[in-house]
Amino acid sequence: MVPWIFLAVCIVGALFTFNAYLPTRRIMPAVVPSFLASWITIEMAGFHIAWQAVATVVFAFLGAFDAWPGWLGLGITLVSWAGLVTLVVRAQRTEAIMERALQNALGADYCDRIRPELRVHLTDKLRWRHLLLPLLFREAEVEKIRDLSYGPAGRRNQLDVYRPVGGPDAPAPVLLQVHGGGWTLGSKREQGLPLMYYLASRGWVCVSVNYRLSPRAAFPEHLIDLKRAVAWIRESIAEYGGDPDFVVATGGSAGGHLSALVTLTGNEPRFQPGFEDVDTSIRAGVPFYGLYDVRDYADPKWGKAFDRYFSPLVMKATREEDPQRYVDFSPASWIGPDSPPMLIIHGDKDVLLPVVETRRFVERIRATSRNPVAYAELHGGQHAFDLFWSVRTGHVVAGITRFLMYEYSRYLDERSVSAPASTEAG
Repeated sequence: MVPWIFLAVCIVGALFTFNAYLPTRRIMPAVVPSFLASWITIEMAGFHIAWQAVATVVFAFLGAFDAWPGWLGLGITLVSWAGLVTLVVRAQRTEAIMERALQNALGADYCDRIRPELRVHLTDKLRWRHLLLPLLFREAEVEKIRDLSYGPAGRRNQLDVYRPVGGPDAPAPVLLQVHGGGWTLGSKREQGLPLMYYLASRGWVCVSVNYRLSPRAAFPEHLIDLKRAVAWIRESIAEYGGDPDFVVATGGSAGGHLSALVTLTGNEPRFQPGFEDVDTSIRAGVPFYGLYDVRDYADPKWGKAFDRYFSPLVMKATREEDPQRYVDFSPASWIGPDSPPMLIIHGDKDVLLPVVETRRFVERIRATSRNPVAYAELHGGQHAFDLFWSVRTGHVVAGITRFLMYEYSRYLDERSVSAPASTEAG
């Protein structure tokens, strides 16, 4: 029986590899299981090869190759491994994709325009121990301050601060991290960790927030909570070493949607009830695989699925009942000439939020905004890829760091120009 068992195991492994290349997008009951299998296989391809190699050796000692099914299984496995190796190669190409996106938006010489004291972080390669030994990295270089209250909604209005151990030496740039989860689940402790730990180890202060979730909350309550978090940063982040005048926003999936909204709706009084006069502007946005326009869809079939499953939970109203709510919910509605700089990231294998929706959003914001818009479409990237401390995630984190250091350098240059002018005026 051993050769037949080995053949069955090999077929299952090969199906995971096949699904990584062709995850289902159309058969609704199968979309989530297909996504999960694809997600794990794509981002952990090297580990799949390793455990399958170990299993093959064990089966060989047990006599898997004493009959033809075992040799057939080995052939299937070798083909599967070739596919997995290709996934690893695609992940390595993420570095070039990120750099090309930044150069297209910022100019080929953008690194030369970053201040020398910030440029040092661009040559500091992402150390592999940051990916392979994340727990050791966290404890050694970054400290966390948990469960700070920023609003009246109890646990859902709490945030965590990540910063260098002992705090930064000078007021540091601030990153606001917004978790995803379909607007209905998720926590500030689950997502964005590779980016926050990496930036915090380089002197940044990162703030990860909870916000009220649907179905208990209805839009725009999610956004109002995030505006409250920005207001808290303006008032209190200096106590933790952050610069309240430089705040950027990021997040993935629903967090990508909400971080884009926070970035594009700065100082919009309708979303700041009771604190309309607080400055909630954001310097730049880095949304991952988000939803950017529900007024209409580039993929109508997917749009119908969103309307069926999420609108009753998140919007609490149909399009006919409250069309303005759908306009307000769409980051594309808030695009303008002064929209802040953005780095938008999406994988072309995403089955939960189609990449075609993001492509259209990028076209619209580039056609309108005077500020740079970088777009990195990751070859082979699945939804939520950055939850893994993977090769692809490492290259994306390094690219985001270059983008943010560039924007922070621009901010420091602006401040240094305005300071002498203020002195002369005084």
